[in-house]
Amino acid sequence: GFLGVHDYAHIVPVVETLLSGRRVTGWDAPPCALPMASRLLSTPGYSAYVKIAEGCDNRCSYCAIPEIRGPFASRAIGDVCDECASLAERGVKEITLIAQDTTRYGEDREGASLLPDLLTSLGSIATLRWIRVLYCYPERVTDRLLSAVAGLPKVCNYLDIPIQHIDADILKKMNRKSTPGQIRALYSRIRGLGAGFSLRTTLIAGFPGESEAQFESLCRFIKECPFDHLGTFAFSPEDGTAAAGLPGQVPQRVREGRRERLMQIQAEVAKALNRRRDGRIYEVLTEGYDPDSGRYFGRTYAQAPEIDTKVFWRAEQGLSPGTFVKVRVTGSEEYDWIGEMTDEPAQ
Repeated sequence: GFLGVHDYAHIVPVVETLLSGRRVTGWDAPPCALPMASRLLSTPGYSAYVKIAEGCDNRCSYCAIPEIRGPFASRAIGDVCDECASLAERGVKEITLIAQDTTRYGEDREGASLLPDLLTSLGSIATLRWIRVLYCYPERVTDRLLSAVAGLPKVCNYLDIPIQHIDADILKKMNRKSTPGQIRALYSRIRGLGAGFSLRTTLIAGFPGESEAQFESLCRFIKECPFDHLGTFAFSPEDGTAAAGLPGQVPQRVREGRRERLMQIQAEVAKALNRRRDGRIYEVLTEGYDPDSGRYFGRTYAQAPEIDTKVFWRAEQGLSPGTFVKVRVTGSEEYDWIGEMTDEPAQ
């Protein structure tokens, strides 16, 4: 039998029923959530992901998540804040908010996004240092959200906005709601907030029907509108999705080649962006020590855990993971930053 993704709180009683020798042919208890304040952390003790919603209603043509996880359902602001406060009491200093679409948070409850309100509430948790938002849909990034991200002291000037492509026809086939013009306008608005704002996106290479000209337009876009961090995936058809049945399936070899080309371009983009950081001083969250290079490593507000680049530096004294230090950037190694510790204030 199967339990749905909302029924994980019932796993133990179901297993106990089976172990007692009885069969389980159905489970009538309503879906419920376990108390998240006491959850086990699978991340280092100074950083945690917090899911603010489950499910998705966006129906992108390449994605099976709505069928797997059901409709979008936000958690209550108080519930999320209680979990984050509990994590902060346990020593967590960085919270990364996630959902299939964080920008839709609260729409199912109040008819409008409550993400800015949630960020404001989380900002009052005394021992939290960084609050970060991932998985923002471009059409739902409002001026109110940008004001909250740019203006709240504990919210990192960082947004992850997966755009997937920049060609109008491809976006339409993907069932994405943003147009190329809207994506470019949003990019300009965010860059207008200041040079220190960090942007991440993801792209899909080799979507069905993608011509060489459409792919080249995507290559030009990431040169014209450079992102601080960029991930690229070769299209992979998922069973049961509309995209899997579209005509014009691109051969896997071509898909992989296009993905590699995009990442080669991004490597050059990253080099140019990193040169602009030389001499700047950042607050860095220490994550560990690399014995091979004899350097510590960590992240700034501009780098999300696990998916982005890191900063490497040397220090004479021992540094524990979770310690904040000041580092002046002195160079880079492809994507990662190299620096030196300093007592001067971050810029």
